[in-house]
Amino acid sequence: MARIRKFSAYQNLKRPYTRISKFNKLNFVRGGFPHIKIIKFDMGSPQKEYDQTIRLVTTRDLNIRHNALESGRMVCNRVLEKAIGKDYHLRLKLYPFHVLRENAAATGAGADRVSTGMQKAYGKAISCAARLFTGQTIFELRINAVNSKLGRTALQRAASKMPCPCRVVVVEKKKVAVTAAA
Repeated sequence: MARIRKFSAYQNLKRPYTRISKFNKLNFVRGGFPHIKIIKFDMGSPQKEYDQTIRLVTTRDLNIRHNALESGRMVCNRVLEKAIGKDYHLRLKLYPFHVLRENAAATGAGADRVSTGMQKAYGKAISCAARLFTGQTIFELRINAVNSKLGRTALQRAASKMPCPCRVVVVEKKKVAVTAAA
């Protein structure tokens, strides 16, 4: 089975090459969309009310591959589920729309003649990624204030699975005072 190409090849944000034609029906992105590994985007109990919102925020612009997002989701969800059951709401705020392509170069004897002259090679779809910008939220966790420390720990573990430096931001939910009309 072929190995996954190193992510440093796809880490920077670049506009992907798209076929542009003077005939409108020939403008397309060929090759289809690869299967993503992300199983769930919402975990826990989304209907309940919670005291705090904790976010995992990126600190630079880059692409994050779908398998990194899924591993971060799994580790965060596992920590929370073991400790407090379903008394939280974890949401993955990204969807990997960006298709990553690979122009597989030929290997073996005589391959140097085959793989030359491919300046704008299109390649086939191998994976997909989410495009992130500085300050964008990756995971959002709604949790009660009693379990705030556990929530921060879970998001720190998810941050270790991400290919970029991330920080955990705690947002307090403001209580709305109800006043009687005179």
